[in-house]
Amino acid sequence: MVGALGGAAMLSTGCSGSTGASSTGHGTGTGHGHGRGSADTPVQQTPPLEKYVDPLPRPMTAIPDPSVYPGADYYDITMRQGSWRFHRDLGPATVWGYWARNPRDPHKAIGMGYLGPTISVTKDRPTVVKYRNKLPTTHLFQSVIDAIREGDPELTPDAPPPYKSEPPFPPNINVWNVVHQHGGFTAPQSDGMPLQSFSPDGFHAEGYATLDPSRVERNETISGYTNHDQACMLWYHDHGMGMTSLNVYAGLAGLYLVRDPADERLGLPRGEYEVPLILQDRTFKRDGSLAYTMTQQEGEDTPVVNGKAYPFLAVEPRRYRLRILNASNERFWRLRFDVPRDVLPQPTLPFWLIGTDGGFRAPLRMLNFLIGSAERYDLIVDFSQMPMGTKVTLTNYNAPVHYPGGGGPEISEIMQFQVTKRLSGGGDSTTPPKKLKLPEVAPVEPEPDTRRREWVLYQHKLFGTMTFNAVPFMEPSQDFIKVGSTEIWEYINPNHDAHPMHVHLVNFQVLNRQPIDAAGYQADYERWLDDGRKPEDRPVLANYLTGPPIPPDPDEARSYKDTVKSYPETVTRIIIKEFSPPTGMIASIPGSGAELPATYIHHCHILEHEDDDLMRPWTIVGQDGESGEDGGGHGK
Repeated sequence: MVGALGGAAMLSTGCSGSTGASSTGHGTGTGHGHGRGSADTPVQQTPPLEKYVDPLPRPMTAIPDPSVYPGADYYDITMRQGSWRFHRDLGPATVWGYWARNPRDPHKAIGMGYLGPTISVTKDRPTVVKYRNKLPTTHLFQSVIDAIREGDPELTPDAPPPYKSEPPFPPNINVWNVVHQHGGFTAPQSDGMPLQSFSPDGFHAEGYATLDPSRVERNETISGYTNHDQACMLWYHDHGMGMTSLNVYAGLAGLYLVRDPADERLGLPRGEYEVPLILQDRTFKRDGSLAYTMTQQEGEDTPVVNGKAYPFLAVEPRRYRLRILNASNERFWRLRFDVPRDVLPQPTLPFWLIGTDGGFRAPLRMLNFLIGSAERYDLIVDFSQMPMGTKVTLTNYNAPVHYPGGGGPEISEIMQFQVTKRLSGGGDSTTPPKKLKLPEVAPVEPEPDTRRREWVLYQHKLFGTMTFNAVPFMEPSQDFIKVGSTEIWEYINPNHDAHPMHVHLVNFQVLNRQPIDAAGYQADYERWLDDGRKPEDRPVLANYLTGPPIPPDPDEARSYKDTVKSYPETVTRIIIKEFSPPTGMIASIPGSGAELPATYIHHCHILEHEDDDLMRPWTIVGQDGESGEDGGGHGK
């Protein structure tokens, strides 16, 4: 997208200021569906909206049916087109969303129209979900689908030589979908990977899979989730091959909370004082309908929280637990809580970070944080010292899209917390954050012989497709990992933009980052590719390091993550302690556990980059490596 060609901004993490590769995706740096647009075509802009007039919605919680599969909670969820109003001053928009069947009243499905109901589960008690696709067969953003199908060079994945490009979806398919439980410990057949997509009229992608096939129609699939996770906030979202960005933009996302009954003793805010915040950015036409402008620019122009633009939440003067998900397609947010200058000595309300993607961590007092696409942050915010009538504004600053040096629309204000409710329930009996006794995360210490695996964010031409290691997504897995092993993955990013990298199946820890000579590495990597990719001649990363390793950011340190920010002109290292998929049966359903070899994927969670091929499979094999360990792969 536009503005992605400038030099990278200097980062607090110590990244080098040297120039690296060109723009980081199609058109203007974003990837599929995101060309530069035409100078003759004005970019749609949201009409002026009055802020903080709509109350914050809270997604309803789906109700499980424990009678369908003994020992498991069952949900029946349908993807449908519906209507949703994003702001008081906008008309209703056509949107997509998830609706859950209500086992207590089959005539009243649970949902909003936009997004999906929250699925709340108990740790280690499995969940079985039937997903049904009742969406239209014409896409809500059909013009983008048509442009991809017609081979628009700025919208369509273009394989680097010597590989041949393949269309991301069949010529007769405008809509297909699959649901990914993001962050879960899940067998591959229930993971919701792109090649498991299925259409409303029953067309199946080549990797389509379902549990209990005798109980599904052609436009359905059944997935099983172990819930063998720490207490945390996962989420579920569309992962349709080649159109994830458009499907999520239309509304296909929801929260998935894993609860541990033992956590009730911690004294955390609960019930109405635990508030989920799903952050997105959207653009609206004058009639209130959704406008998808990322074919012309980076990001959208209006903040949306839980489906409302600029909402407010009336709060009591007490502690609240905020569960924040960045569900934006492309935008990073740098968040803080601004207060009037006559309320506190400083203009920012401090808060406590108590958890990240994979669950609790030691409490950390903070003033702001940077959250990339798909990351989750668990906060305690204390409004108890705020005088009645105080308005605390959640703001965004110093986070251009694409981060850190993009040129997309700026968004400075997001929502408001209004201290207008009297303290109820006899006062606040929750535990002060500095006294919280949360499970601490022990750092994973690499052994000297811990295997390292390199993933180069490669772009073979200006405004071109980005890939890992110059290999298209559709090529078979080339990275084979022995079951139970520990590995260090190194994301080598010579580009100007940061990328949030998500690894399916596993939690990991951020090990460190190190600045690189981005231009030198890029040039030598290009030369290596042109010379035939001989393994013995591959550029050695150590020769391009320009400074010492940099510790994880404070909010990442000693935290479990499934998504990590790969900063520009930097190698970002993560350590994955154990590659072991869940092999046990779920709810006695045959074939519900993983079998080796088990293939998963990882990808950039800028959804337009993911659709544009910044995504690769990897495979867990037995200890004997019988499936061809490292068969042409990029480990070392």
